[in-house]
Amino acid sequence: MSVTVRVPAKVNVQLAVGAARPDGFHDLANVFLAVGLYDEVTVTPADELRVTCEGPDAALVPLDRTNLAARAALILAERRGIEPAVHLHIAKDIPVAGGMAGGSADGAGALLACDALWGTNASREELLDICAELGSDVPFSLVGGAALGIGRGEKLTPLDVGGTFHWVFAMAERGLSTPAVFREFDRLTAHEDVPEPVASEPLLDALAEGDPDALAAAVSNDLQPAALSLFPELADTLAAGRTAGALAALVSGSGPTTAFLARDPESAAKVAEALRASGTCRSVRVAAGPAPGATVVAGN
Repeated sequence: MSVTVRVPAKVNVQLAVGAARPDGFHDLANVFLAVGLYDEVTVTPADELRVTCEGPDAALVPLDRTNLAARAALILAERRGIEPAVHLHIAKDIPVAGGMAGGSADGAGALLACDALWGTNASREELLDICAELGSDVPFSLVGGAALGIGRGEKLTPLDVGGTFHWVFAMAERGLSTPAVFREFDRLTAHEDVPEPVASEPLLDALAEGDPDALAAAVSNDLQPAALSLFPELADTLAAGRTAGALAALVSGSGPTTAFLARDPESAAKVAEALRASGTCRSVRVAAGPAPGATVVAGN
């Protein structure tokens, strides 16, 4: 008996960040779009909890109980009073430490897979509650599609999307720590009056209308200056994508992956080819969104 769940990556088409709160977190207005790069998490009964991983950069994935997939299994098992005796196998295709919620996807995937394997029949509300306990991006990995996240990003409102958006993602030569990027944001804005984060109405309209030109004009990321401050070479990657014809270029989330919006699949292929030839990034992927959230794809 095993269960396999497929979970998508995400891109932040808007990331508005408020000032640091007393608890150290920041209020966000985070517009997520799930895209068609997927991890798959397979859960199989075992003598004890263990985690294995394969795929690009698998060596960078922790295999102990700090892994969000392991934490998801532990939390659900504790709530149900059962032993978390499972083998969690992660087949990775989402970039590791790339600002595309790969770890969060694994947490959501493991949670849904364990729920199915153990027959715990957790409600959607309970699953989302556990996801929020795991991390700010994990609830969206469960839900997929497009959504506005407020609070730390975990309080979600689904959004309408009127078409398919085509993206190119450039993976950087090294990673960026999300806490370090937020600390740099705090340093850069220390003497500024940081406004309350709110979703951009033109951006929400562009998503609903499926209009890539309007979306390109509205995308934004308040963490981008901090990411560029810590990783200045990302500016060269952004410039290479714009020169190749991308409608918009931005750092995805806290980075260091950079995201490029293209008009159509042909334009995306052209941007991807130019980025691969630019020497400014480690690898390049093409994907479209919206994509469905965590989905059981196999069970026996």
